[in-house]
Amino acid sequence: MKNLAHSFIKEMFRFLFRVLTRVKVIGEDYLAKQGGYIVASNHLSTIEVPLVYLLIPRNDISGLVAKKHQRNPLFRILVNAFNGIWLNREEADAHALRAARDHLRNGGVLGLSPEGTRSPTGALISAKTGVAYLADQGGVPIVPVGVSGTYQAMVKIFTLRRPKITIHFGEPFLLPPIDRKNKEESLRKNTDEIMCQIAALLPYEYRGVYAENARTKELLAAQKSV
Repeated sequence: MKNLAHSFIKEMFRFLFRVLTRVKVIGEDYLAKQGGYIVASNHLSTIEVPLVYLLIPRNDISGLVAKKHQRNPLFRILVNAFNGIWLNREEADAHALRAARDHLRNGGVLGLSPEGTRSPTGALISAKTGVAYLADQGGVPIVPVGVSGTYQAMVKIFTLRRPKITIHFGEPFLLPPIDRKNKEESLRKNTDEIMCQIAALLPYEYRGVYAENARTKELLAAQKSV
């Protein structure tokens, strides 16, 4: 029964996105059909979550979702249907982090936003270190994703305009192991790497606080040389 509900919801969202938006996808070939990995995306709107999810050719996808959203009955049903992991952001939720780590170690896919919340500026904001931590704990690569065109996309949809949305998947990469003697510094360095990888997949105006980062510029230069 759950599989039927899962398939129905996916098809419903596919239909809605075809009708209501214009989506361009780049780099789908980077999404492996087996093995654990993290899909790390920027976060401008709630519309990105189902959009990115539908493009991943897997049924073992999960993600961390703030428990405050359980108050919304529809959202709660959708998260549970897609095996989401509820996270209490008011404290260090060890249970949720262990569940996410185990999901990765068991070969599953985890979709996360390193920023931890929707950007209020329409561009990248400083990220938290949770994604870098889980990548280290799970021992998995990261697939960076740059999503543009979703900022205020819902406003356009409700005014009968079809927003143009681009979803750009980048090449998977592995982060260096966390230095246990300098854990915070090491986590921050790996987090910056994740965000620069995402920034390099976005137009300049979306890169935010990572626009002038030397690593972002290095990645963009490498793209041009290919």
